[in-house]
Amino acid sequence: QVQLVESGGGLVQAGGSLRLSCAATGSTFSRNAMAWYRQPPGKQRDLVATITGGGSVNYADSVKGRFTISRDNAKNTVYLQMDGLKPEDTAVYYCAAKPPFSSTYNYWGQGTQVTVSS
Repeated sequence: QVQLVESGGGLVQAGGSLRLSCAATGSTFSRNAMAWYRQPPGKQRDLVATITGGGSVNYADSVKGRFTISRDNAKNTVYLQMDGLKPEDTAVYYCAAKPPFSSTYNYWGQGTQVTVSS
């Protein structure tokens, strides 16, 4: 079983930065693929960034060059550094985990609100 707790959301002006953190429980963290998703108001949840257990990363086109996903396996934590924030980045951001041998992200955090003012 994996539990995920996000933190670091808040209100920021356009052009500003925030760093989200996701603390995970469970012994398989270092082997889990981890991801950040976001859900803007009234819209579907979309993938933002992923990182494998080996550290390979991928980003949605909308955040490439502005967001950076990273992980600290010693702390069982994954991060999302968000720079150059835009009002369209406003959303609830969710952390998700995909355990080894799983094809889907089975575990989700409760979400953290990010609001970017213009």
